[in-house]
Formats: sequence, structure tokens, C-alpha cells
Amino acid sequence: MDVDIGIDEGARKDLAEGLSKLLADTYALYLKTHMYHWNVTGTSFHSLHVMFEEQYLEMRDAVDVIAERIRALGSFAPGSYSEFARLASVPDEEGVPAAQEMIQRLCDGHELLVRAARPLVAEADRAGDVATADLVTQRITIHEKTVWMLRSSLA
Repeated sequence: MDVDIGIDEGARKDLAEGLSKLLADTYALYLKTHMYHWNVTGTSFHSLHVMFEEQYLEMRDAVDVIAERIRALGSFAPGSYSEFARLASVPDEEGVPAAQEMIQRLCDGHELLVRAARPLVAEADRAGDVATADLVTQRITIHEKTVWMLRSSLA
């Protein structure tokens, strides 16, 4: 079935590719944050355990919103580990770092995601896709706030 939402097919495909990368990065960061939630130790255990849970739950919900936007643009959303590994720029995590290193790595991941997402807003604007521009702008806002919260935990 043809998609006729006022955005040409080429732009829709390009935006879906950008959103697929955002989806993969969000999922990779979600997985890392969830693993940290399970494995954090130390004197800040409780506060970090709770903060990481809030963060991974937010991203858990975000991946659904991003995937549904990809579908609304007429493309299929990636959903396998191999697709996410190919698309994601957030590095995979092995081992369990110390709590302070967890916080730093999450800061790095959120900042990487923001930098990767920023050009997608301009691309969506050029295509007249206000829905994608709004979704990505909201994601950037959330990730920037998360970095602020995490950095405050490092101080």
C-alpha cells in the first residue's frame, strides 16, 4: 500500500534510515543502562540503582515510539541484535565497570546519541516532516537532561 503523507518517498526512506540508527542507538544504550542497573555496587548503590531504572524504563518506551514512526513513514523497523549492532554507534558493553565508570560511560553514550540525532532534525525539517523533527527533538532534550543528571552524580 502506498504511503501518501506529503513527504516524498526518497525523503521518507532517508528519514526511516536515520530513525533506524536512532532506534539502534537507543536500544544499545537501554541495554547498557539496564545491565548497569542490575550490577551496580558500592556506597551509591541504591541511588544509582533507582536512577538507572528510571533511565532504562524511559528508553524502553522510547524505542517503541521511534519504531512506530519508522512504520508510519512506510518502512520496516529493525529489531534484531545483528541489525542493531550494525546500525548502532553506542559501543556494546562487556564486563562490569565500577559505579563511577558506569556513570561516565552512560554520559558518553547519551552524548554520542545526541550528536548522532541532531542532523536528523535538520533532515526532517528539510523534508517538511514535523512529526519526525518533533520526535527527535524530544529525544535530544531527554538525553541532554539525562547527561546533566548523570554528570551531577559524578561531581
